[in-house]
Amino acid sequence: MAFELPSLPYLPNALEPYISARTLEFHHGKHHATYVANTNALTKDTPLAGKSLEEVIKATANDTEKTGLFNNAAQVWNHTFFWNSMKPGGGGVPTGDIASWINGTFGSLDNFKEEFKKAAVTQFGSGWAWLVLENGSLKVTKTANADTPMVHGQKALLTCDVWEHAYYLDYQNRRPDFVQAFLDHLVDWDAVTRALSN
Repeated sequence: MAFELPSLPYLPNALEPYISARTLEFHHGKHHATYVANTNALTKDTPLAGKSLEEVIKATANDTEKTGLFNNAAQVWNHTFFWNSMKPGGGGVPTGDIASWINGTFGSLDNFKEEFKKAAVTQFGSGWAWLVLENGSLKVTKTANADTPMVHGQKALLTCDVWEHAYYLDYQNRRPDFVQAFLDHLVDWDAVTRALSN
């Protein structure tokens, strides 16, 4: 069964003024859609046809002959996770278990934000900043290009896309401003809590 481009979990203009409808039109409607189409083309009539996205990613992660398929499949997964890491009216202060975990690991929400922002801003070139669960502990990490936590034994809880196409129309070269807006106004802490408990 072919992979499909998932709908955004909100209207294209719902994240304004922090992410514009125009950015989402290109980012979701063009970039994400292309990754889906490429993944379908590269799995068609192969033993990976009919496998889940996660199975495709894990099967191709260390196979140099399938780098193209890994890159596209992982980008489908990463982008879907990114859309669901945000919500209109997001940001603010987390509550419940995730708040306890963040305070216990990083000392405070502000310390977490600084560490996450540093990971996002210092990722050279294209990639992702992540909050992950690894061996029962929270950790901030970053990955290059299409790389994704699941192939490193980590469980993704939150991500910010720092490929230029994620922010350039709205922020030009001001990646730190984009990441700060993501942390302060877009993060869906309820989604992070759900990811932590699943």
